[in-house]
Amino acid sequence: MKLLLVDDHALLRDGLALVMAQEFIGLELLHASTLAQATAALQRDPDVRLVLLDLALPDGDGIEAMPRLRESAPSATLVVLSADERSDTVMAAIGAGAAGYIPKTADAESMLAALRVVLAGGVYLPPSVLERRAADRPGSRAWSPPPQRPEDLGFSPRQADVLRLLIEGQPNKLISRELDMSESTVKTHLAAIFRKLDANSRTQAVLAAARLGLRLGAHR
Repeated sequence: MKLLLVDDHALLRDGLALVMAQEFIGLELLHASTLAQATAALQRDPDVRLVLLDLALPDGDGIEAMPRLRESAPSATLVVLSADERSDTVMAAIGAGAAGYIPKTADAESMLAALRVVLAGGVYLPPSVLERRAADRPGSRAWSPPPQRPEDLGFSPRQADVLRLLIEGQPNKLISRELDMSESTVKTHLAAIFRKLDANSRTQAVLAAARLGLRLGAHR
C-alpha cells in the first residue's frame, strides 16, 4: 500500500513513518512538505491509496487544495491530520471530501485506530465532533462506534455504493459515471440516503455515517 504524508514538519513525518511501518506490512510511504510536492507525487504515483494531509502548509490551504489533489489521484482516500480541532474546520474538510480527520494531539494508538476505520471504508471524526459524552471518550483516546453494515440500516446495495462515493467527495456527475446510472437516479438515491440518516446535506450525511460507525467496504 502506498501512503502519501503531506506535512512541512520533517520530525513529525519521520515519527509517523516509524509508527505506520510497524503497523502496516509492506507500506510504501511517500513524503511531501508542500502542496506542490504533494500534487507532483500523486501525478507521479497515481496508485497512492491514502493521503494524510496537514492543512497549514507553506504554499496554501489544505482544504482548498483537496479538489486539485483528488484530480491528481482520483482513487486516493484523503485524511486530514491537523492541529486545528475546531468543529467548523473539521466539517469544512469533510465537506471537501476528507474521509477522516485526525487531531495531531491524538496518540499513536488512536491515530492507527482512526486509519483502520478509514481503510475499512468508514469515516473517522474526532470524538468532540461526534458530540459524545465525556464518559464515552476517556482521556484523549479515540472513540470509535461499533461498526455497522449498511444493510443493517435498510440501505440497498446501490444506496451503499452511492454513500461510499459521497463520502469520498465525488460529485453527482462522477457518481453517475462510476456507477453507470443517470444523475437523476443518483439524486433519488441521495434523497433516500438523507432520509435514512436524518441529514439535510452531504456533510451531515458523512457526519451521521461516522456517528453510526458505518462500514461501506474498503476505499479504492
